[in-house]
Amino acid sequence: MDQDRLKEIFTRNRTHAVSDDRYKKGMEYRRAGRSGLKLSRFSLGFWHNFGSVDNYENMRDMVFAAFDSGITSFDLANNYGPVAGSAERNFGSILKNDLAAHRDEMAIATKAGFPAWRGLYGDGGGKKYLIASLDRSLKNLGVDYVDIYYHHRPDPDTPLEETCDAFRRVVESGKALYIGLSNYGCDRMREAVAILREMKVPVILNQVQYSIFDRRAEEDGTLERALEDGVGIAVYSPLAQGLLTDKYLKGIPEDSRMSRNASLKKSVLTDIEVKRIAALNEVAASRGQSLAQMAISWVLRSPAVTSVILGASRREQIEDNLSVDPAFTEKELAEIDKICREE
Repeated sequence: MDQDRLKEIFTRNRTHAVSDDRYKKGMEYRRAGRSGLKLSRFSLGFWHNFGSVDNYENMRDMVFAAFDSGITSFDLANNYGPVAGSAERNFGSILKNDLAAHRDEMAIATKAGFPAWRGLYGDGGGKKYLIASLDRSLKNLGVDYVDIYYHHRPDPDTPLEETCDAFRRVVESGKALYIGLSNYGCDRMREAVAILREMKVPVILNQVQYSIFDRRAEEDGTLERALEDGVGIAVYSPLAQGLLTDKYLKGIPEDSRMSRNASLKKSVLTDIEVKRIAALNEVAASRGQSLAQMAISWVLRSPAVTSVILGASRREQIEDNLSVDPAFTEKELAEIDKICREE
């Protein structure tokens, strides 16, 4: 057996000793809407870098870095990989081999809504898909229940009542404690929350894309409506998939998401966009922060936000992005707005 394989086997069976000081590191815990559940203001996201093509030891190290920093919220989905389901299986392996004794300290979330397997019943908002998907996710994760089960996107081809009834069933079965929505705009969120609450289903979160560069959730009233309805907001892509960092100021790094032409296309990095990023970087420097830290701080300033989902490719990115300060002066906010409006 070669040395790499021996190392992998050893790694998979080595239990991680968690930090005894993990709850003394200043992590803030915010209530999810009007529920009894609190989430760490940062969640570790598994959208990228946790699939079957990624390095397992690096995944473990990122999970340890997050948990040891006081992050208790872990955000997955049935289609995260590649291949679909592999992010859940990898996290399940880390949980089993390293952190099984700490399962009750974690809020584990998964989602269904996008295509996850072939055939008629691997996509959408139908009852068969949502219930079958959760069963698959529980098997992948190696847990009896998830803390939050999200509908990953609205399905215009399925009656919303059917989708909501599927969530009622999974909560009553004990396979999920709470329900979340994802990518639901203001009106659709309001409709779904009303139906779920009529069914006595604990819907507590809406997960939306929100950043300095993407303000749709603010502009369409989703954030304000969530506050009114007692629904927390979980934010993904707070760094606009890496644009709100300094990595693209000198071109496209070889190891970046854009270099792989994956979910972030090279066409978005126009001269105007580079100019905006550079100007925002100067504002961040004046605050004593990196651009990434300022971008996350900007998102966290909203009282509607419960948790910000951090994507990472290595431990250092997680640790660096925890240094935030959501307090801004009016001058700073005005300058950020002005930069984003400039053509």
